[in-house]
Amino acid sequence: MVFQLTDKLAFPDPHYGDPDGLLAVGGDLSIDRLILAYSNGIFPWYAFREELIQWWCPMDRFVIFPDEIHISHSMRTLINKGKYEITFNEAFEDVIQTCGELRMEQEGAWLGRKMMEAYTHLHEQGFAASVEVWEEEQLVGGLYGVTLGRCFFGESMFSLVPSASKLALIHLAQFFREHGGVMIDCQFETPHLKTMGGRHISYDEYMTYIEQDYRF
Repeated sequence: MVFQLTDKLAFPDPHYGDPDGLLAVGGDLSIDRLILAYSNGIFPWYAFREELIQWWCPMDRFVIFPDEIHISHSMRTLINKGKYEITFNEAFEDVIQTCGELRMEQEGAWLGRKMMEAYTHLHEQGFAASVEVWEEEQLVGGLYGVTLGRCFFGESMFSLVPSASKLALIHLAQFFREHGGVMIDCQFETPHLKTMGGRHISYDEYMTYIEQDYRF
């Protein structure tokens, strides 16, 4: 069942959503609603070139645990070369804007102005973070997501040079593990993420990792 949200700050029980994970439509992208959503494993998504917000909460979750991140031999070699500089939260708006520009060309993955503004506001309040990959002061890759509890909810990533997004994810996992993080939510499985250690867990297990006392 897909529910229609009202102005009331509430979500239906995710167990009653559609089998594919679509739970509700409507509502807004206020900070309070977004925090409530993520604290229940729910994330927003716009249908391609539509204004209606969709709220998703799959019962089968694809995640990476920081201590299980897989670093291939080729990635270790790339890291050891020291060709790229990695930073955290140095260019959040640039990262999300680049993700948005690239996603505009992809059916079903539209990151529009309202979404970018909403996540920028979350970042300003300490609830969203970015990882940047630089080559000679040029931003060539990165990712961003929401931080809540001891979890990182990945939203989008990009690469303008080969493997830049993988570098960002590896450094995120290492930094996150060192600072008490326990889980990176990937939202959906991709071959790229599966080779890096991603695996499926149930929604109920997933919810046991979500806590409210951690900031990235």
